[in-house]
Amino acid sequence: MHQLELRNIRKTFGNVVANNNVNLTLEKGEILSLLGENGCGKTTLMNMIAGIYYPDSGSILISGEEVTIKSPIDAFKHGIGMIHQHFKLVDVFTATENIILGYKEQGKFNLKKSAERIKEIADKYGFIIDPKKKIYDMSVSEKQTVEIVKVLYRGADILILDEPTAVLTPQETKKLFNVLRKMKEDGKSIIIITHKLNEVMEISDRVAVLRKGEYIGSVNAKETTESELTEMMVGKKIELNIDRSEPKNAEPRLIVSGLSTIKDDGLPGVQNVNFVANSGEILGIAGIAGSGQKELLEAIAGLTKIKDGKIEYINPENEETVNLCLKNPRQIRDLGVRLAFVPEDRLGMGLVGNMDLVDNVMLRSYEKGRSIILDRKTPGALTNQIVSELEVVTDSVHTPVRRLSGGNVQKVLVGREIASVPKVLMAAYPVRGLDINSSYLIYNLLNKEKESGSAVIFVGEDLDVLLALSDRLLVLNGGRISGIVDARTTTKEEVGLLMTKTVAHEEE
Repeated sequence: MHQLELRNIRKTFGNVVANNNVNLTLEKGEILSLLGENGCGKTTLMNMIAGIYYPDSGSILISGEEVTIKSPIDAFKHGIGMIHQHFKLVDVFTATENIILGYKEQGKFNLKKSAERIKEIADKYGFIIDPKKKIYDMSVSEKQTVEIVKVLYRGADILILDEPTAVLTPQETKKLFNVLRKMKEDGKSIIIITHKLNEVMEISDRVAVLRKGEYIGSVNAKETTESELTEMMVGKKIELNIDRSEPKNAEPRLIVSGLSTIKDDGLPGVQNVNFVANSGEILGIAGIAGSGQKELLEAIAGLTKIKDGKIEYINPENEETVNLCLKNPRQIRDLGVRLAFVPEDRLGMGLVGNMDLVDNVMLRSYEKGRSIILDRKTPGALTNQIVSELEVVTDSVHTPVRRLSGGNVQKVLVGREIASVPKVLMAAYPVRGLDINSSYLIYNLLNKEKESGSAVIFVGEDLDVLLALSDRLLVLNGGRISGIVDARTTTKEEVGLLMTKTVAHEEE
């Protein structure tokens, strides 16, 4: 008898079919990974088990009995708890207060007893948690620990984790996996939604694959390969190799010296940053979320206030050195320094939702118009090229951008910047939210830019990709550089330590 079984689950949102006739099983004491391209319905499916959505049709069975789950409270009654990718915690509360918030315990409310029980759970599974610590003082992994302990405190036997390692360092991921293995030994059943195939192979007993909202099948992790899983996800064979070429004619293109910035809220951004970006090279930037990656790239693009230091651009056409700190964003862009920044809100920066694809590609050239008649032919051809090369799913290049899925909006944004033939291309999170097939298309495009002589600065979230794609890796920690290493010879562990170690702060 399965601990959890889904039969013919269907869920639609208007005309969009998120899940269609999905059948899935989970055994007691197993770790099941749920794989699939972006938009294939993984999170939607898990949200139905967790009581956030309700299926249009189909049934959910726990230990062979059909159950009705209409809310997270119903889910907890059946021993199901979900840890979401974006944590749902109250910043000003302590760990204990967050864990017991909304939970009705028998007898009199006692904060001290609750803290003791939390400590027991932590000791049992190997968590490190301070029950009295406020959420706003915690690291990402500490917040995640609070979320996991919160569902265990409520008696969950089935845990669902949505992209649990997306913002963790390799060391934190290792600790999390050790905890999950202890839970499994204790009889807990775990479903992990992820896109990192190497982690799937390491932690899973079984892997279930969704494609376009439908269940494709499941395989034992020990009996499969990364390429086989990718083929199941995408429906065709694709190469998952990043062909990193040796840098050719590498010459300094951007020299950053003693750079310190100020954020919009007046707080310090990056502090005393020094590095050189060379032509024909990919310089990767690694760091825990919020370590200054965004501020650094925005400073180079002229989008943030610089407190101190220099950003020197060496123009390849005449070898002249230009101080970008004295230029406005448009002047910097005209020199060939391009920023392809992919924020969480893709339509909030860089694209206009109500305009079509061609008009959005033309945004870069509107200001150069001298006539009331605009040239749409050239941008139209360029848009078709972007749609074709990046496999943008759209009815037409004249479809409003807001009608595209998030991942396709992103391809238009990144494609437009790459198509501008930049001398310096800064790509921040260019594959955020993209499925594995689309991600590798972008990686190969960045490699082509490098081989054409551009200096590429690449900010990514996946450390494996950063190490495979970059020539050198700059590690940011708390707004400061904690190290610059050779990406070919370093290890994930070394980079992980640089991401988390205490950086010696100089006197300001």
